[in-house]
Order: sequence, then C-alpha cells, then structure tokens
Amino acid sequence: MDPFALVQDEVSIVSERLCQSIVSNVPALEQAAEYFFRPGVRGKRLRPTLLLLMSSALSDQQPAPELLLPDHRPPHERPQEQRRRQQRIAEIAELIHVASLLHDDVLDDAETRRGISSLNAQSGNKLAILAGDFLLARASVTLASLQNTEIVELLSRVLEHLVAGEVMQMSAAPEQLTSMAYYLDKTFYKTASLMANSSRAVAILGEQQPEVSDLAWQYGRHLGLAFQIVDDLLDILGSSKQLGKPALNDMRAGLATAPVLLAAEEQPGLISLIRRKFKGGSDVQYALEMVQASNGIQRAKELAAQHAQLAAQQIEALPASSSPHALAAREALINITHRVLVRSK
Repeated sequence: MDPFALVQDEVSIVSERLCQSIVSNVPALEQAAEYFFRPGVRGKRLRPTLLLLMSSALSDQQPAPELLLPDHRPPHERPQEQRRRQQRIAEIAELIHVASLLHDDVLDDAETRRGISSLNAQSGNKLAILAGDFLLARASVTLASLQNTEIVELLSRVLEHLVAGEVMQMSAAPEQLTSMAYYLDKTFYKTASLMANSSRAVAILGEQQPEVSDLAWQYGRHLGLAFQIVDDLLDILGSSKQLGKPALNDMRAGLATAPVLLAAEEQPGLISLIRRKFKGGSDVQYALEMVQASNGIQRAKELAAQHAQLAAQQIEALPASSSPHALAAREALINITHRVLVRSK
C-alpha cells in the first residue's frame, strides 16, 4: 500500500491552495515565498498527507466528491464543511513547515536544500527571513478563518515551540549538549510539535472525544521523533547527493544528534568534542570514527523504531470502526511509521 496515493488527489487540492495563498503584489516577495512550492522541489508533502489520512481515520464517511475538487475560496473565508476545515489544517501545517525551513537555513548558513541552492544562498538572508515571515502571516490568516480558539492556541503553540527549540539549540550549556533528554525535548519542539499539534487539531475539528484527540497527538509526537532521529542517522550514513544537502552537516554545525549522543555513552572521548561543538580541525573526523566504532548508530536506529512502533500503537488504539474508508486510512498511517524508518532522504 502506498499511503501517499490514498489521499493524493486531496493533497493536490491543498497544494493548489498553497500556491494561491502565497500570491503577493510585491514580485520579489512572491518569488521568494514560492521558492519551495515550485514543481520538483515541493518535497513529499508528508505533513498534509498524514493530516488528511488522520482526518479519514477518524471518520466513517468518505469525503463527498465535491470536497475533492479545488477550493478557490479566499484564505480569510471560513469553510462550512468539516473536511474543508481539516484541509485548511493541512495547508497551515505545510506553510509553517516551509517557513521553518527558510528560517533554519538562515540560522544554519545552509547552502543547499532539497537538492538546490537554499533561498538564503540564492537571494540573501534578509529576503529568506522575510519570505518565511510572509508564509507564517499567510498561515495565520487561514488559521484565524477557522474561528476556533482551541485550534488557534494549538497552532500558535507550534510557532512558540519552533522558536524555543532553536534557542535551546543555540544556548545549550555544556552539560546540556551531551544530554539525551535535552536533545529529545529540543527535537520535539523543532520537529514533532507541528505533527503532534496539527494531528490533534484535525481530530478536534472532527469532533472527536479528548481521549481520541490525545491519541492523534501522541501519533504525531512519536512519528515526529522517529522522523528526526532517522534524519540524524542519514546525516551520518547518507551521501550529499542522496540527502539534497551536505552530509555530516550536523557535526560541522556543532550539533550532536542521537547517534552521536548514544555513542558518547560508550566513547567518553566524544564528550569533549561535543562540548566544544566539534570546533577542532579534525574533530568531525575523530567523532565520526568514534561513532562508527560504537553501537551509537544501531541504538539510534532502535530508538527511532521504538518511537515508530509507539506511533503505530496510537492508531491501533483508536475506537473500533467497520468503515473501509477509515480502516484504509489507519492502515496507511501505520504504513507511514514503517516508511519513515527506511527512507533514504
């Protein structure tokens, strides 16, 4: 089963609305904002896919055919249909995600993203930051249109978490740099919070009970953690061509991720390198050799698999349904937990 195929048409609707929402009467701003929304560099749309699948997993009714057609209403107009409101959450999540990429690339001084030059490398830091701000502003307009204070609070918390996670990364004390608990908290804020809180949002819009919304949140949390740990592994194991960005980028940026932190429990020599953020001339190479000589990579794979399994268990714990539509979506959400573990980029 291809989980992406199950909601492919609906994701296309969301993608079309995303392109409509970033129109501006300032050509330079519009060109910058659409940088990662162009064909070929859009990514897999993981977040819209999992949110639309979650919407289906919590509904016995298949969306009416007219809800699978393009929606040309302006972002500030509140849709009356429940499924359209859930589609708006998918739209908002992708806008927030891409905005965070633009901002991260500036903070990390990144030169490539998704196999092409990063926007900051192409057009400068100022325009990249402003383009990210513009996407967040557009997301805020769509969010306000839902006229639901609980949803506004959830998605606003995501923005707070993105900032908090970045500051945690920048300001960590020496003992925090080597703390696995600190790393997991930071990873939740930077990656998993968006998946968790947007998953809860579609459950709330689907008028689910709090315990079901909690399961949706836990699914997003564990999937997000698994996703990022695999990303950390790929940074060590993958090639620059595979990743669409430089390999070993994390250590070169002074960051110790899951496989490195787990390796440090066996290789004490890593601790001093981590605490000086790999600034010595050969620190990255020495660190890589110590990681490879340890069980850090294997333990990180096991940790990612543990979180993926916990994500799948949340779907299995959803209230029983006999709807083929809901069951297919649940199977797809579980399938995504497996795919996250075997991705190569």
